[in-house]
Amino acid sequence: MAERRYCLCATHGCFLLPLLLPFLFSFCVLDAPLAAAAALNKTQDAILRDIGILVNESANGRWNMADPNPCHWSGINCSSSGSSVVNITLSNYGISNSSIFDSLCLLDSLQALDLSRNSLTVLTAQFSSSSCLMKQGLHFLNLSSNQLASPLSNLLGFPQLAILDVSSNYFTSGNLGADLGSFPSLTSLNLSSNKLNGDVPTNMVDSLAELVLSGNQLSGSIPRRLFKYGNLTLLDLSQNQLTGTVPDGFKSLPKLETLLLSGNNLTGAIPPSLSNVTTLSRFAANQNNFNGSIHSWITQNVRMLDLSYNNLSGEIPPDFLSHKGLQTVDLTSNMLKGAIPSNLSQSLYRLRLGGNQLDGVIPTLICDINGMAKMAYLELDNNHLTGNIPSELGNCKSLSLLNLASNSFQGLVPDDISKLGKLVVLNLQNNNLSGAIPSTFSKLTNLSTLNLSLNSFTGEIPSGIFEVPNLSNLYFQGNKISGAIPISIRSLKYLIELNLGDNALTGTIPTMPTSASAALLNLSHNHLSGPIPSTINSLSELEILDLSHNNLSGTVPSSLGSLVGLTQLDLSYNNLSGFVPIFRQNVNIDTAGNPDLVNGTGDNNGTPTIGKKKRHSFVIVIFIIAGALVGLCVLAVIIMVSLSKRTYRVEDEGLPDGEPVPQIINGRLITMNSIHTSAVEFVKAMEAVSNHQNIFLKTRFCTYYKAVMPNGSTYSVKKLHSSDKIFQIGSQEKFAREIEVLGKLTNSNVMVPLAYILTVDCAYLIYEHAYKGTVSDLLHGGKSDVIDWPSRYSIALGVAQGLTFLHGCTQPVLLLDLSTRTIHLKSTNEPQIGDIELYKVIDPSRSTGSFSTIAGTVGYIPPEYAYTMRLTMAGNVYSFGVILLELLTGKPSVNDGIELAKWALSLSGRPEQREQILDTRISGTSIAVHSQMLSVLNIALSCVAFSPDARPKMRNVLRMLFNAK
Repeated sequence: MAERRYCLCATHGCFLLPLLLPFLFSFCVLDAPLAAAAALNKTQDAILRDIGILVNESANGRWNMADPNPCHWSGINCSSSGSSVVNITLSNYGISNSSIFDSLCLLDSLQALDLSRNSLTVLTAQFSSSSCLMKQGLHFLNLSSNQLASPLSNLLGFPQLAILDVSSNYFTSGNLGADLGSFPSLTSLNLSSNKLNGDVPTNMVDSLAELVLSGNQLSGSIPRRLFKYGNLTLLDLSQNQLTGTVPDGFKSLPKLETLLLSGNNLTGAIPPSLSNVTTLSRFAANQNNFNGSIHSWITQNVRMLDLSYNNLSGEIPPDFLSHKGLQTVDLTSNMLKGAIPSNLSQSLYRLRLGGNQLDGVIPTLICDINGMAKMAYLELDNNHLTGNIPSELGNCKSLSLLNLASNSFQGLVPDDISKLGKLVVLNLQNNNLSGAIPSTFSKLTNLSTLNLSLNSFTGEIPSGIFEVPNLSNLYFQGNKISGAIPISIRSLKYLIELNLGDNALTGTIPTMPTSASAALLNLSHNHLSGPIPSTINSLSELEILDLSHNNLSGTVPSSLGSLVGLTQLDLSYNNLSGFVPIFRQNVNIDTAGNPDLVNGTGDNNGTPTIGKKKRHSFVIVIFIIAGALVGLCVLAVIIMVSLSKRTYRVEDEGLPDGEPVPQIINGRLITMNSIHTSAVEFVKAMEAVSNHQNIFLKTRFCTYYKAVMPNGSTYSVKKLHSSDKIFQIGSQEKFAREIEVLGKLTNSNVMVPLAYILTVDCAYLIYEHAYKGTVSDLLHGGKSDVIDWPSRYSIALGVAQGLTFLHGCTQPVLLLDLSTRTIHLKSTNEPQIGDIELYKVIDPSRSTGSFSTIAGTVGYIPPEYAYTMRLTMAGNVYSFGVILLELLTGKPSVNDGIELAKWALSLSGRPEQREQILDTRISGTSIAVHSQMLSVLNIALSCVAFSPDARPKMRNVLRMLFNAK
């Protein structure tokens, strides 16, 4: 059978199928027997073979031209007689040669063309001219997700074009109104994510049914003239710079199904005329400045509603949530008061009312046993709700996320919560809950995150909780929990964060689990005693360890020095003695309140804590003796080396002590730069990785080595920790193909591999070595110099440009771990994003834990990763927002056990509190700096919005950062 491929406006769903029925069957339901009825005419046969050469020279070229009939080639559909081509779909073929347009122009029978998700940069003169024969009969044109940069006027001259999608390019406005009026048959127009500015155009053909202008730089108010397009079913003006009130003329759009106004600066009330649009099923106006009250007519017909992050006030009408067919409602971060309506629609599966001023109790009917089987996400956090948590919540059998944090709930947690077998996230922190932690929580076998912090829980920790198979984030701090830490804690295989601080725990610290993903362990402010167990280094990727304010004694185990990811170590106010181990990396260390503990490692940013005078004298004697011994050893080595050089030739010298040199199975230079092709030698690279002294950086997934080539050039060799089962380097061919695609990327803010090497059990990548540390080292490395704002702003811009480039690739490159520790510095103002290959070589499905056990660094992980298994652009935007906050505040992503993003959001409600977020060491240097930092803060806060849908695209983030200059 001939392949049937026809992608219609994938960005917004198949809205246009009814519009295409008049001509769809002419080329979409053909099969091979019909196409074989006659041979393709010789002219078009020759044209397709020319196109085939261009396709197969591209990065993803995969046309099998061995078949003599081009109608059988992938992506080609021919007429029923088989004599002419009517549809060509070449999406995601890596095509960069724009001369393909000239060949396509010769196909006068073409009705549909899809060149989306390629690397095309220019429209040729032939394609832009009236002599392009293809234009006359073309109905469907998709050029989205390329790198086309030109005025829209270069797309004129399509008399029958019904669907035009040029989203995610670099088209500029030109005379936007006049240009868009030149498509007489247009029904769908998608210009989203380009560089269009000026007013919203209103000069399109009256038959237009879909208009998508999101993610541009359009300004001014929404024009009333838009209401003349009575056939509109989709209107998307989101993520622009629109201002003013929304005209109340929607009764003129009786067919409107989707209205998206998110991410602008619109003000005023929600237009009442929307009540007249009975076809409206989706309405999103989040991230604006709408005010006034909300009315029940808004949800009469709408199925999906998002009005979050506005200034709406008043009460929620009693029947607002009860309308039949209502599926999702998001009213987060407004100023709504009063009670939660008790009558909810049976079709409602997502309800977000957090960040308001709602009071009263949770209605017992919110999970009516007879009706609410679909409710999957319930978020009522950060309100003024009181009373007990109703046991009826146990009837919501589909709940995967329950967030009741930061209210005034009291009493016991009902055992019925344990009936929620699908629950992944349970947030009950910052309430007045009391009693024992229910032992029945051990039945929540899908639970990944459990937060009971800042309540008044008493009693002991049920041992069964630590045996929940997928539990990765556990927060019990700030309660009155007593007793010993259960030994079952060793069962937490997928631990990421564990905070038991500020309780009344006693006994010793038990054996920790062996977890390759644990990032935070906080046992501070308890009554723990005994030694620090040496097995704590089984948490091999630990970043923050806080054991302060306990009664711990003995020496600090030297095994802590092997925690190469550690950034904060707090041992203050215990009874520890001896020495703090030496770390390779910069670690913020606090040893105050331990009179017999010495931290004399100035490079570790800790203030040396010297004990009693007698102890101090003893330490000095030890250092003097050790220094003398070291001097003698050095002298002996010098003599031995000198003698050995007289005896052996240079080429006979052995390798430094370390591992055996890995045996190369396969290796290839990706770069074509002669400077590197003549310098890089794979054998020298492998000799470098066999010597541990060449390590200069370790992360969770890789180790970096410094390698000096015979000509004196220095390179970085990255060793992927591919022994981990989540790596998918089993197929050398697939790995090589993925790395070679990445190696062809060109962006100064992205670390691009120059070569790769495969051995029996490892994979290595080679990069230019221009390493001046990471952004984390620069901000938190303990140097006395304060990094000025221009340098921080340059870093922010550079990272944003790199991330925008990666997201805009033909095949978007997503980052598994984006943090200040994975951003390398060529200089103070030149950041480079590293670890871009992890998304390609790590398979999250091979991890039996939650996605968040492998995706990201603590403090940078977006909240939705706790209950999803999907890496997203919105998740990367969240991580970038945290990086912005680090640059603005000078604080690490987690400080004193509190995530930076959550802390900043908690202070963002009032303008006067936002001043507290900024780094006062630099915010007061000038009025201009202060103003720009506030502008960047607004951008950062939008990036770390709780809802992924509320976060801007990286292209818009970059635009906002440029505008903040």
